[in-house]
Amino acid sequence: MAPKIATFFLRFLLLCSAGVWAQAYDPSKQLSVGIILFPGFQPLDVIGPLDIIMMLSASHNISLAMIGKEEGIVPGPSPPRRNEPPTAYPVRGPSIVATHSFVDAPKLDILLAPGGMGLRVLDENKDTWIQDFIASRYDELQYLVSVCTGAASLAQSGVLKGRRATTNKASWAWATQFGEGVNWVPTARWTEDGKVWTSSGVSAGIDMTYALFKRLMGAEAANRIMNAIEYTPHLNEHWDPFSLVHKVPGADASQQLGECVGPAGFEFKCS
Repeated sequence: MAPKIATFFLRFLLLCSAGVWAQAYDPSKQLSVGIILFPGFQPLDVIGPLDIIMMLSASHNISLAMIGKEEGIVPGPSPPRRNEPPTAYPVRGPSIVATHSFVDAPKLDILLAPGGMGLRVLDENKDTWIQDFIASRYDELQYLVSVCTGAASLAQSGVLKGRRATTNKASWAWATQFGEGVNWVPTARWTEDGKVWTSSGVSAGIDMTYALFKRLMGAEAANRIMNAIEYTPHLNEHWDPFSLVHKVPGADASQQLGECVGPAGFEFKCS
């Protein structure tokens, strides 16, 4: 009996150290999701994962908080940067309403940090509200996820120290300058390190979100959503041709530029 007990506790400790224990989903409880907003967020970083979450909420008990520095309308177009000439035409983009400020945001199970040019403006102005909020909520979260240059916010908050992470390959040099002891992965569609998940640029956030909720709620629920929105997800987190396109230092030069994809949960052949 003693060896069996020892084996059980060893597996328990290994699961906890890998962050798997935090991935348990209890359908009897409400899953609280928060998405950070700031002027100049990248729309698809937010709306791609949000579409999946919205559709899952029809069959799962999910609450949603859109979190800004203040409540109210948050514009998609970025404020002007210092020493940067204006664009030829005004940048157009959607606005989203922040339902909560970072001060009164509810307790969260999942927190998503998007990227966008507005992060550079915040950095230039030494405005650290996003990093401070992430650091203050990190311990309570089941998952902390970032899309695109949102990984820079995680790095600046200190939670990526000693962890694997990736980010937008076109903005690799800017995003990876932040943080101490971060194991930046140059070739990755997304990364998973315990309860911290990070994705590459913009559309990669959809693939990461699918992988996360497939892990959390099961393949049947996640596949149903993917096929409802008619999106063919990339299933290989190591596939990352944009690390070659944007010449990221240390990128895997043996990568294939294309990948075969098809409907989620179905077998298919590629010619």
